[in-house]
Amino acid sequence: MSSSVGPTATPPPAGSRTGASRPPQNKGWVSGMVLFAGVLMLVGGVLEVFRGIMAIAEDDVFVSTPRYVFRFDLTSWGWIHLVIGALIALVGFFVIKGAAWARITGIFLVSLGVIGNFLDLPYYPLWSVVVIALDVFVIWALAVYRED
Repeated sequence: MSSSVGPTATPPPAGSRTGASRPPQNKGWVSGMVLFAGVLMLVGGVLEVFRGIMAIAEDDVFVSTPRYVFRFDLTSWGWIHLVIGALIALVGFFVIKGAAWARITGIFLVSLGVIGNFLDLPYYPLWSVVVIALDVFVIWALAVYRED
């Protein structure tokens, strides 16, 4: 008694892909990193606003290097940090809310923040280095995110 069963389907080899090509899927931690980046943008932006206010008020908190190539008036630096910080905080809020445009805008604004903090190294060196490191992480987290 032989049983006749139709052709059996064999699964495709492990390395082959069938069907339409799809972009790589997100790992679960990437979404969390984008949320964390948005929170860092929000908090960091508010701190930059405060830093700008301190510089505009010409507080004695800042020490100036006398022979620095990129030397600006402290009030100018204050306004630069205040405006960029406010924009970063605002866009960070929209990154947290999940707006796609906010991630791209965030990369641009945080990059400006990195440049501003680099140029501001003589006035507040340790803080500038810490903010640059955090901003590089934010840029990475926003850049690698892909929507499902």
